[in-house]
Amino acid sequence: MSKKIVIINGHPNPNAFNFGIAAAYQEGAKLSGAEVREITIANLKFDPNLKFGYQKRMELEPDLLHAWEDIKWADHLVWVHPVWWGGLPAITKGFIDRLFLPGMAFSYRENSVFWNKLLNGKTARIITTLDQPGWYYWLFFGKPSINQLKKSTLQFCGISPVKTTPLGIIKTANANQREKWLHKINRLGKRQA
Repeated sequence: MSKKIVIINGHPNPNAFNFGIAAAYQEGAKLSGAEVREITIANLKFDPNLKFGYQKRMELEPDLLHAWEDIKWADHLVWVHPVWWGGLPAITKGFIDRLFLPGMAFSYRENSVFWNKLLNGKTARIITTLDQPGWYYWLFFGKPSINQLKKSTLQFCGISPVKTTPLGIIKTANANQREKWLHKINRLGKRQA
């Protein structure tokens, strides 16, 4: 069964390897019959700063409204981003802060520590690029960007399962290694995984 997939590219530099990764996944997914849309966060016009927290709702810009419609439409979200200082790029964090809001992605229960997950039924994959081996990022740093996106955002909102694919070491990878990674990502796209 083919899926409706949204690829969310969180790298701010259009010349980055992350754009090749997103394209490889998209090509594989389309070959398998999936419907694919792409959100390139760096191309969106929006204020990434959630100025008032949850105390006062900021009006969503048209690009964010369109991105949210794509997210609601999708069965499967594919997040592609680099790890910078152990976390997500600022623009990607701002995108999440502005969109994954109470009443949209989750809702609080009155007089309770529990919440309702409003994005149930969706799955996700996180493809992240690193300047260290994935095992090192996990063992020595505890994979903070993956924990933040997977557990504190996606699963918090009901998206499950969330699978991860770390790629690294990017800065020292030669063309042959990068080609192997792109082939691997293309196969993930073909499996719609």
